[in-house]
Amino acid sequence: MNRFKTSKFKNTTPKIAKKDGWINNLRAGSFSCQGNHIKASSKLVAFNTEQAGGGMLGLSSVKPGSDGQWTVTQISCHSDLVTDMDFSPFDESLLATCSGDETVKLWRLCDPELEQPSSPELTLRPAQGRLELVHFHPTSSGLLAVGTVKSPLIWDTSRQDAPLAVLEQHSDQLQSLSWKQDGSLLASSCKDKMLRVFDPRAQLTPVQSAKSLQNNKDSRILWAKDDFLLTTGFDMMRSREVRLWDSRKLSSSLNSVSLGTSSGMVIPLFDEDTGLLVLAGMGDKVVDCFEVSSSEPFLSQVSHCLTDISTRGVAMVPKLALDVMSCEVMRVLQLTDSCIVPISYQVPRKHSGQEFHEDLYPDTVGTTSAISAEEWWQGGNKQVQKVSLHPDKRPKLKVPPAKQMPAKKEVTSRGSKEDPAHGCSTSSSPLSTPSSSAVPSRSPSSTSGLSSGFLPSPSPSQSAKAIQSLLGPTSKFRHIQGAVMHRDTHITNMRGLNLTTPGECDGFCVNRQRVAVPLAISGGQIAIFERSQPGRLPDTSLPTIQNSVNVVDFSWDPFDARQLAVAGDDAKIRVWQVPEGGLKETLTEPELILQGHTEKIYSIKFHPLASGLLVSSSYDLTVRLWNLESGEQVKLLTGHQDQVFGMAWSPDGKLLATVCKDGKVRIYDPRKSTTPVQEGPGPEGPRGARIVWVCEGKYLLVSGFDSRSERGLYLYSADSLSSGAIASAQVDVSPSTLIPFYDPDTSVIILTGKGDTRVHIYEILPEEPYFIECSSFNSPEPHKGLAFLPKTECNVRDVEIAVGLMLTKTTIEPVAFRVPRVKKEFFQDDVYTDTAVWWEPILTASGWLSGINGQHKKISLKPKDMTPVSEAPKEAPVRKYLPSSVYLEEKTDEQKKEELLSAMVAKLGNMDDPLPQESFEGVDDDEWDD
Repeated sequence: MNRFKTSKFKNTTPKIAKKDGWINNLRAGSFSCQGNHIKASSKLVAFNTEQAGGGMLGLSSVKPGSDGQWTVTQISCHSDLVTDMDFSPFDESLLATCSGDETVKLWRLCDPELEQPSSPELTLRPAQGRLELVHFHPTSSGLLAVGTVKSPLIWDTSRQDAPLAVLEQHSDQLQSLSWKQDGSLLASSCKDKMLRVFDPRAQLTPVQSAKSLQNNKDSRILWAKDDFLLTTGFDMMRSREVRLWDSRKLSSSLNSVSLGTSSGMVIPLFDEDTGLLVLAGMGDKVVDCFEVSSSEPFLSQVSHCLTDISTRGVAMVPKLALDVMSCEVMRVLQLTDSCIVPISYQVPRKHSGQEFHEDLYPDTVGTTSAISAEEWWQGGNKQVQKVSLHPDKRPKLKVPPAKQMPAKKEVTSRGSKEDPAHGCSTSSSPLSTPSSSAVPSRSPSSTSGLSSGFLPSPSPSQSAKAIQSLLGPTSKFRHIQGAVMHRDTHITNMRGLNLTTPGECDGFCVNRQRVAVPLAISGGQIAIFERSQPGRLPDTSLPTIQNSVNVVDFSWDPFDARQLAVAGDDAKIRVWQVPEGGLKETLTEPELILQGHTEKIYSIKFHPLASGLLVSSSYDLTVRLWNLESGEQVKLLTGHQDQVFGMAWSPDGKLLATVCKDGKVRIYDPRKSTTPVQEGPGPEGPRGARIVWVCEGKYLLVSGFDSRSERGLYLYSADSLSSGAIASAQVDVSPSTLIPFYDPDTSVIILTGKGDTRVHIYEILPEEPYFIECSSFNSPEPHKGLAFLPKTECNVRDVEIAVGLMLTKTTIEPVAFRVPRVKKEFFQDDVYTDTAVWWEPILTASGWLSGINGQHKKISLKPKDMTPVSEAPKEAPVRKYLPSSVYLEEKTDEQKKEELLSAMVAKLGNMDDPLPQESFEGVDDDEWDD
């Protein structure tokens, strides 16, 4: 029998609190340490801040005060970075901290409205260098596990002179520790790739150990239940993963799940009562939830939650603080740069908010310790008594005797008022709440979800407007789906590819007819593949374009599918003409060579409206315009002080935007001035950037890095660059620059980096919130580039809004991005506006240089045999399924059997039914699970 109760929780749904339920006005720190950045008791939440070099902690309450607002204060803890923290499971106000200053301190904290203690209750000085980890024992009061750089220590806080035990020193940095729930064993993970399990009372060496981890980077270990261990880390390909182990046999894992490529460590949180595992990557905007079972498949995904802001840390709120009347089975607090975001996990149930669903809430671990540290050390193994979560069965709140004067001044979120009735709690009662720790109050579970910063679970009868208000702005593209097309369309068996092109290069380039891919062969060779001839390439060598020098960037002429411009590291641009039907023999002589730059070229771009006009940037810090008709340089733009990361023409072809390593974004009007007409601050990070015009050319979008090397998006008004970015969105942590593709018809931008597995998708708005994140696409292996085809390549019958070609180590695979729709027999005219015919020129180079402007004509993508969905006949509402009496009256047994079977099949397998998000409608009361 399965030891984990999976069936009840497989439909658990994450709900991000509305913004007025966030704890705001924070300045969270971003530091390199092995411990937690945020921890929560049932009453308080503590987190790292950037003040005092990380020696200060921020402090707030888990729930708002009686006025519905939060207070955020700070406490000076250490003279160096606070590397880890942990609340006592038996005292909601007792916090242990450790630091780079080589001390462990225990703090008796007050409510955030009050002045915090200036000195700790206890200080431990192991004298073993920097301390990285601290964990309270799960059953014994006053017992700590402390992690030095290489050794775990077991410490009885009543004996300050020396630890009870110094466990065997690890051969490399200790990365994480975890107590088993019964307190008998301690597990560790280490940079030496070893997993170890200690029985500290029996021996100082491990009772189990194995070199099981595949990568030495940022591993975390956690006891799941019984004898199972969970680890997060990286595999040999540096992809993040989670693994489940039997602690009695660490040589091989029971199961593993890949979590994609990103450089941020994965933080695991496990709830023993439900078997739910939460995984959040540092720097990511995704929180995943899995269900853990003791039999195959062991790990099954429950939810994939997209957050608005990148993660700095996550903490789980204790069970006794949950809103059980709303079927909340778990609550996670996401720490970001400027706020703490509650995420509530709720099980959809009928009568939620009215009844206590006892089957969801087994008795949980209480808050009274089972044994003293000395008794545990002598071999005692008592377990903590469990308590009921039923609102009527909880113990009464103890009134703490202590009183404190209000603090002089606190940093508050939304103007919180001070309340002198709040005091420093000395009670270990789990029912103390931030709204009142001096007088008894209602259980947090007996109030509505609003008291914890969440709206109550929406009832089936709520209107679409109310649900949309809860979810915030939505996008018709939010549920976009990326899918690799059939293998028959792939080009395979590609060999000898150059996968290390410069950061300013997209890696390869495509047009409607062919694909150009650089080869890792001397002489700067480029292979040309015809899209009309997919399949396996022969093992023999193929004809190529030989540039004689290393290729740094290349681009197809948008108006001539046979013309390819190639920039080399010899500061020259070679223009090649591919024969009709593709390469039959190797080309060695270009049609044209452009010379003028004095140093290696960064990148090249064709003009979007004028034929034969090309722009290039170079290490000589100049940007030059070339007329291919005359083969001459026609403009030289100056003003850059460092490397030019990216260039982009405006949609009307009048302006050129650049983003530079000198931290500036510039706009040029090349026909009027050789210097920028506008200039403003760009991304802080020096690692690379790209730029693209969006929202009908009124805005500029830059993908780049911030000062912490996190990838982000920055939106600028094209009319006021000097004002800086009007909006930004942090994406994730990864070394490669995000390469953007913008579809002006839908205002959807698709981004990915070379070597990534994830493709990020956003809808860009010209007003708040500016960025709406849509579903992402994950490739099965790291891709080396993603380039897109003209809009006419989209199959409108499948509601494709973009089709790209994905380059891997050996293949080119088409990827279609589709919008889920119900009535696919109709042309989705709300998705497909008239599209620009950008593959036909409007001007010549000489015409544009003389001052002539123009714009592309537009065409409709609607096939002649399709009716627009806006003109579809309105269907009268009908009952989807007839009452059973219809089937049972005056029919033969065979008819009844056949019709009932057909109805069941239709109900279970109708793939044309509308998605719930299409209509934002609830379900009938009688369709909810009991």
